[in-house]
Amino acid sequence: HHLITCLVAYGMILVLPRRSLKTALPLFVMTYMTLGHLHRQYINYLGWDLDFTGTQMVLTQKLYMIGYNLYDGEVLAKGNTQDRAAKKCSKYALKEAPGLLEFLGYGFCFSSLLAGPAYEYATYLRAIDGSVFLKPDGTRGNIPSNVMPTLKAFLTSLVCMAIHVVLGGMFPLLDTTDPQHNTPVFLTQTFLEYSWPYRYFYMWVGLFATREKYYFAWKNAEGAQNLWYAGFDGVDDKGEPLGWTTANNVDILGMELAPSVQMMTRDWNKKTSDWLTRYVYMRTGGSLLAVYSLSAFWHGFYPGYYLFFLSVPIATFCDRLAKKKLGPLFSESRFSLYGLAGTLGTSITVNYMIIPFIMLAGGWSWDAWKANYFFGHIGCVVFYSVLSMLPTPKSTKKVKPKTS
Repeated sequence: HHLITCLVAYGMILVLPRRSLKTALPLFVMTYMTLGHLHRQYINYLGWDLDFTGTQMVLTQKLYMIGYNLYDGEVLAKGNTQDRAAKKCSKYALKEAPGLLEFLGYGFCFSSLLAGPAYEYATYLRAIDGSVFLKPDGTRGNIPSNVMPTLKAFLTSLVCMAIHVVLGGMFPLLDTTDPQHNTPVFLTQTFLEYSWPYRYFYMWVGLFATREKYYFAWKNAEGAQNLWYAGFDGVDDKGEPLGWTTANNVDILGMELAPSVQMMTRDWNKKTSDWLTRYVYMRTGGSLLAVYSLSAFWHGFYPGYYLFFLSVPIATFCDRLAKKKLGPLFSESRFSLYGLAGTLGTSITVNYMIIPFIMLAGGWSWDAWKANYFFGHIGCVVFYSVLSMLPTPKSTKKVKPKTS
């Protein structure tokens, strides 16, 4: 599947005009992945077995991006300054198509294909040809040791796996004997007899344990990338290392303690967020609906994905309004009373909304929300309605005078 996708994509790169390529290539790879998702759901509905669709999702991102990178390269080469998205992504623009060997190397790079993160071809090439170590003037900078960045990510992944195994066993969300057919643990009649605070706490811990397996995969992949300097950010003008964030796909503490939905989504699956920002959000005039819809489409066609991704914008709108109405009145520090309240509210709301992502089935997802009295949706509507009636305070930030 991966080879077929890559060869067809490469053929399209060779023959299609760049303006057509930026639409046709993403459409092709998304369609191919869609057929894989539909086939998987048909033969293994609600199953969590690993198959080619997981790595196909990563490959889809890579090929989707390269179509736009080639288009941006042509636009910028012609001196078109009207395309703001192309200008902002100029760092990743490609003036010419890569050779077949380089293209396949990018697509099949093992350290980024198995669990991500997917990043642009230009970033991959800098690690391959060693230009990641060069200063802007072309001379070689200081090459730091990759031992600690590799070990830190690897050891973190092991801790995350241990947490997943221990807590996941203590607070399972799905029936461990037959998760595809039996009612999820926290939706059984026996479990529903417990008090709602306990049921929500159980669900919250179960979701935290579930996220740990993603942290394990991403941190393990980060270590594999850092091992060959693919995760290295390069050097500055003085030749000093800039850091190791290129392959960092998640900020665990930032994600778990985020004071807003915006910051939470920024720290979770970072490279997918970059992909959606650069090649969906910026290319559709800043449409959140397009971003969340494509994100759901990319994950598959279980109703749970769409219930989650179409609910998140509600919380995001509340986020933005709170920043506008309440932000100027309080300290922006995460450790202020406002920041702590934001962290608590974000965690409680998002963990309620995300449960369909695990349930997958529409019926189970709806029952999970119903068991929680739809408090997340109702709370967001009430919160937004109340804030809308409040006056907007004047910003206390000083505006710097323009200089000619």
